[in-house]
Amino acid sequence: MNKAELIEHIANTAELNKAQAARALDAMIDAVRRTLKKGDSVSLIGFGTFAVTKRAARTGRNPRTGAAIKIKAAKIPKFRPGKGLKDAIK
Repeated sequence: MNKAELIEHIANTAELNKAQAARALDAMIDAVRRTLKKGDSVSLIGFGTFAVTKRAARTGRNPRTGAAIKIKAAKIPKFRPGKGLKDAIK
């Protein structure tokens, strides 16, 4: 499912027009993005949790030459599915 299909599904399920569904989806994505940028997490009970984790600096290898390279530390967004989502997929 891509974004357009998701917008259509939201519009049909919530009885909204596509423009309203698109604005609602964009607002949700923006809220998650802003919250993660501040370093907080977003928990949706039954669905899952969006959070930011820190990845330490490490040494890697250039696959072409085999030379060692330094990889900088980074903040990585992660999603941990909740019990309700896991159960729905079984």
